[in-house]
Amino acid sequence: MTGTLPEPLLTFAGYKGSIQNCSALTVKEYINDIVLFFRYITVIRRGENPQKVDMKEVNVASLDYDLVASVKTEEVYAFMLYLASVRGNGVRIRARRLSALKAFYKYHTVKSRRISENPVKDIDSPTVKPALPKYLSLEESIRLLESVPRDCPNFERDYCILTLFLNCGMRLSELVGIDLAHIEHDLSKLVVTGKGDKMRIVYLNSACQSALSDYLAVRQSKATQYGQPIIDKNALFLSSRRTRISNQMVQTLVYRYLDAAGLGGRGLSVHKLRHTAATLLYNEGEVDVLTLQNILGHEQLTTTQIYTHLSDKKLEEAAQANPLAKIKK
Repeated sequence: MTGTLPEPLLTFAGYKGSIQNCSALTVKEYINDIVLFFRYITVIRRGENPQKVDMKEVNVASLDYDLVASVKTEEVYAFMLYLASVRGNGVRIRARRLSALKAFYKYHTVKSRRISENPVKDIDSPTVKPALPKYLSLEESIRLLESVPRDCPNFERDYCILTLFLNCGMRLSELVGIDLAHIEHDLSKLVVTGKGDKMRIVYLNSACQSALSDYLAVRQSKATQYGQPIIDKNALFLSSRRTRISNQMVQTLVYRYLDAAGLGGRGLSVHKLRHTAATLLYNEGEVDVLTLQNILGHEQLTTTQIYTHLSDKKLEEAAQANPLAKIKK
């Protein structure tokens, strides 16, 4: 992707990836948002109506530092209005796109110093109200686990995947990236690689240990049942092609079991299983928020604190916990 980018985008992408250690997907999202902005700038400066132009057809391969430096603050405001009124972007998407522009211009004014003025520096980001994440209840989580049929050819693998998601709160990329070498020999813990290639230890409870033990017992035989060797020998979870299971395949199987459990059509996804694990740990398991932050691998405590607002149960218990609660006239 980056090989075809104009230099202002190429150097920024290199900085985000190699210096700030952003994932390839995150860098791609930054670039896509910035490219959309400069497509918009190209269109309006040609005197065309952006409502009537297919932005995907606008070529910004010739983007240079002169064009980057020529952008005015009022053009950025116009772009934000275009996002809301023409593209129908919600507040979260608008805030993300503006954040990408802020990062881009900050890099080129402070780091590369190829331009002197930052047109987005003083623009306030749209206010994003934190949304409460969707999650499964304890009963629904059990239904999901029970939805994996015993006669499924990949029963042990799929059941283990769901168990790790629901108990450990792993991200999709973390689960897919697990290697056999990352697992402690007694199955007490394993290591995952999170955002920014940061590694953390995940401790496994008895349910995870049991599911993992059952899967490991059949992993080799099921992967090589047709006499073909395993291709990705280090990968924990394998596909029918004997390669590391893909993100897309895990998403597909999770959707399938959600439907089988009668939980489809509610906007649930793999990431919602991570929310479920966090919610169950906090509301049912009485895990404190600082411990939960470490379990989930959150950089900021504020990211974790959203789970403290999910249930009134904790507030009710706190009200009764006051030692004066039983003092009556």
